[in-house]
Amino acid sequence: MPVASRRIVRLRFSLLTLALHLAIAAPVLASDTDRHLDKTKLDAIVVTSTPLRGTAEQMSEPVSVLAGEELDDRRSATLGETVSALPGVQSSNFGAGVGRPIIRGLDGARVAVLSGGLSTQDVSTVSQDHAPAIEAFLADQIEVLKGPATLLYGQGAIGGVVNVVDGRIAEVAPEQSLSGRAELRFDDVNDGHTGMLRLDGGNERFALHFDAVQRRNDDYDLPDGGQQANSFLETNTVGLGASVLGDWGFLGLAISRYQDKYGNPGEPGDVEAGEAGVSLDIDQDRVELKGGLAEPFSGVSYLRYSVANTDYQHIEFEGDEIGTQFVKDASEARIELTHAEIGGWLGAVGVQFNRSEFEAIGEEAFVPRTKSRSSGLFVVEQYQWDQLQFDLGARVDRVSSDPDGGPERSFSPYSVSAGAIWSLSETWEVVANLDHAQRAPAEEELFADGPHVATAAYEIGDPNLTEEAAKQLEIGLHFHSSRFDAKVSAYHNRFDDFIYLVDTGLIDGEGDEALPIRQWTQNDARFRGFEAEGTWQLADNDSGNWSLRLFGDTVRATLKNGGNVPRIVPARLGSELRWFRNGWRANLAVVRSAEQDDVAVNETSTDGYTMVNFGGAYHW
Repeated sequence: MPVASRRIVRLRFSLLTLALHLAIAAPVLASDTDRHLDKTKLDAIVVTSTPLRGTAEQMSEPVSVLAGEELDDRRSATLGETVSALPGVQSSNFGAGVGRPIIRGLDGARVAVLSGGLSTQDVSTVSQDHAPAIEAFLADQIEVLKGPATLLYGQGAIGGVVNVVDGRIAEVAPEQSLSGRAELRFDDVNDGHTGMLRLDGGNERFALHFDAVQRRNDDYDLPDGGQQANSFLETNTVGLGASVLGDWGFLGLAISRYQDKYGNPGEPGDVEAGEAGVSLDIDQDRVELKGGLAEPFSGVSYLRYSVANTDYQHIEFEGDEIGTQFVKDASEARIELTHAEIGGWLGAVGVQFNRSEFEAIGEEAFVPRTKSRSSGLFVVEQYQWDQLQFDLGARVDRVSSDPDGGPERSFSPYSVSAGAIWSLSETWEVVANLDHAQRAPAEEELFADGPHVATAAYEIGDPNLTEEAAKQLEIGLHFHSSRFDAKVSAYHNRFDDFIYLVDTGLIDGEGDEALPIRQWTQNDARFRGFEAEGTWQLADNDSGNWSLRLFGDTVRATLKNGGNVPRIVPARLGSELRWFRNGWRANLAVVRSAEQDDVAVNETSTDGYTMVNFGGAYHW
């Protein structure tokens, strides 16, 4: 379909002006006046990405939640950067506009990025330079499930899940008839500015929501006085939501528009000659319908359902010329039924359906037009026996990919999981998880065959790839007291037929047109890692609330033949001092990333570095 016929007129209103007016008028609006959440309150936040709606401390699988002032301080231009300070989570950067989460060394098609529990349905897994189509600035909270989350969200979540909860569809009546939030941010390093505006209102029967973000960042400055060419970023988003509420449950509808344009610093063009580099322009329209019924019939405590349709496209420009266009139309439906207690067991059963049609258009369309279908059935159960909590789950999926000009491939991945929490005392807990999960190959892994200008590589898939299977064992120890909280965990993940992109060392083409050839292949792999996090409440007196957080993580990934898995993140060690008093807050963080010399064939080592961040804010 022609580009012009798919494009909606860009947002022309000034969000910065609206945000400034709302910020000035904020005292007349009801607002979330205390966003300061200590560690105890964060652990009590309900994790919405699970059917049983437990808190982080009630879940045996490893989970982290960003909310309140901690989320405010960590908000960034990309989702990956926003969550990258969590243990075991880093960001896959390809310039300032791209930041996809990496969980325990796994990224791409193995990490599911969700918006309100449903897939974003973008094409960020297809290539490292593609950004997720989601705005972290609008989140009420961000939930990160680390390790295999395939039970709930299918075979594409074998590495983990990042769920952004935006609150566009209200499930309960708002606390105030009208509340608002506005934010302005200015960045000196890139002459950047970000404006965010949000309004919520309603009563016990009806709720309305509006949100919008506008971001403009120029090329960022370098320490030598120059600029990183083609590192600009421009973002526009707008969303509307409405819900009907009652004791019976809720029913809501939300529509949203996401626009993102950013440069690829790896292809900056010729600045002196006035030649523009490679840039990407994303447009996504999304419609969501969600509902819930309280006790719809005997034996069922709650029934939730959700449907989303996403129309996505992005264009890769080579200067002013259109290079490649990526188009995806996708729909997803999900139903969860939570049953009443049966013999001491609480649980839920659910079904999930996905349909998508993906196409790359242009001379460098390296993935053929592909229709994909998937369906899944899952069940999770939980049993509490004295100081022991048991969690069991199973899921089976049916996945098919039908490319133009090639044979259809079908897969039947399945997953099973067992977890336990043993409360040794009021302060100590031991947590253990054992998972077996399978993942079907993604479209690009199966069918890629052609040059990709944005990543400067010729990528080749393998249509004969089989499911990859992961067997993970994780053991953790938690400590909680009034002044100190700590979590440590170790995991071992054994992959059979791990799918990865390897640099073959071969070259396609000659001269300026030469590209390295990268091949999708399979091999057995082992991932071993360790994570730790501790928070001390140093003081809470007239000087304010003081806390110190320390964290660290490391992951080692090797192939069966003795080599290293490509593109594995380095080990990190970080510390953060936080202060809060009477609406004022400040934080000082230092994070050391180690040298990474455990690299794959044809990869280069990276030096270690130290990042220092200081932030301050006032909230009223």
